[in-house]
Amino acid sequence: MKRFNLLLGTLVMPAFFVVFTSCEPEDSPDIPDKDNGKKVYNEANAEWFPGGKNGTVFMASSRAYRQPMPFIDAGAGYYTDFMRGERIFEKSFVTSEGMGYSGLGPVYIRKSCIACHPSYGGRSKRVDKFDTSDSRNGYLLMIYDPASPTLALASKYFTGMTQTRAVAPFKAPIDEAGIKLTWEPYTDEYGNKYTDGTPYNAGTSYAGTLIYPKVEIAQSAILFPDFDMSKHAASLEATIGIYGVGLLDAISDDDLRTQYADEQARGYAKGVIGADINEADPSNPFPGVHPGRFTYLCTRGTLDNGPGSNAIWNITNVTRPERTYHYITDEYAKVMSQDADVQKARGESKEEIYNYLMSNTLTPELTKADYDAFMVWHRSVAVPAARNLDDEKVQRGKTLFNETGCTACHKPSWKTRSNYTPMPELSNQTIYPYTDLLRHDLDMKEPGRVKVCRTTPLWGRGLMPVVSGYADMLHDLRARNYEEAILWHGGEAKRCKDDFRSMSKDDREALIAFLRSI
Repeated sequence: MKRFNLLLGTLVMPAFFVVFTSCEPEDSPDIPDKDNGKKVYNEANAEWFPGGKNGTVFMASSRAYRQPMPFIDAGAGYYTDFMRGERIFEKSFVTSEGMGYSGLGPVYIRKSCIACHPSYGGRSKRVDKFDTSDSRNGYLLMIYDPASPTLALASKYFTGMTQTRAVAPFKAPIDEAGIKLTWEPYTDEYGNKYTDGTPYNAGTSYAGTLIYPKVEIAQSAILFPDFDMSKHAASLEATIGIYGVGLLDAISDDDLRTQYADEQARGYAKGVIGADINEADPSNPFPGVHPGRFTYLCTRGTLDNGPGSNAIWNITNVTRPERTYHYITDEYAKVMSQDADVQKARGESKEEIYNYLMSNTLTPELTKADYDAFMVWHRSVAVPAARNLDDEKVQRGKTLFNETGCTACHKPSWKTRSNYTPMPELSNQTIYPYTDLLRHDLDMKEPGRVKVCRTTPLWGRGLMPVVSGYADMLHDLRARNYEEAILWHGGEAKRCKDDFRSMSKDDREALIAFLRSI
């Protein structure tokens, strides 16, 4: 970890990356500071500090997404834990005890956190082959029932995030060799053209095109003999960013519920609030019932039960003191315990193998101290500062962003709670994540399970090409740039898309310049 401070006024960054969700009438109440970002970064204009004064770092290099918040090395006692947690994020888990971080398997998704979050969550790259050994591929695979009203997961057989790797002699629930990923062409109702006749993506090698993913899994790739893949479907979900999640966790439940009530009263883009979740884990600093705010489907209510704290366990299957059991299904344990190859290799009976796989009293493989350090790191990765807000083109783009109603779902700012006990430095921060933390239906072509998706925060995403070298967007990476991300907005956000389509070329470019700056 190295920190660099750059003069914000000198930063001129191209870049793009975003997941939009929706729009609102012109009388939106969510208009950022009245001076419109024209002042040089200082106390008078919080917009230059999207992570608040305590959570923003002035960095615009390839290391922008991995920096600690300013207070981490300022004597608060966090530095050692931050560095320890960062190592846990970066290192691959292994099977052999005494060799680095051990405990991988018996079945798993990736060997490390960073393997799912390339470039520290700078977003994975759209790929043409589902291969979890590809360092650019942060995709997760979900198997679900498309005929179910709730698009229910096939949870009898597969874990929520489907495992495609195993430690011998165990076998993966799905053989990756049998997964076929293709990108299908799509033409919208406007013939992939703007109102002025210009094709989408003009000037590129893919002008006039849009694409979406199609995933097919051969029946022969399925481990379970009685599972019918023809009656199920596969959904791709790209992993999300890491920086700033501690600040999102510091937003109070009451404020989240108020945002939901406001959207219901407004009558246009009515978000869906995450279902109440009882997160009673004794290690959670906020045990109790919380509305979901993390993951695309808002299935987690707090960071301590969120994607990262879960993933360090369920991606690798590394146990820890409060999770002394494997992330597997009973069906998997039954099939593996009856497998002659597994019995022979382990020299164990069917009952012994089953009992091992389904035990809830396994020895912890990640210590409590390691996990606590991981959460210090997870909570305090800084948000990159905004850039170029005083540029005339960016100013015009901000005006258009507000006028077209994008702030209905991309709520610009929040104030964190006054008593965020896990890390008090994140209390009382004015932050600019550009999300309402609610779910919206964008009516996309074949979205998989993520039909109603959480509004992804926009902060810092303009740096993605600098950090990772690419800028694929939306939950399944179908959008190859900002332009396509906007153009995939239908449903609740269709009016915003139509307004964007009707803009002049200069105005479209200005809107995107604003998004790159925040």
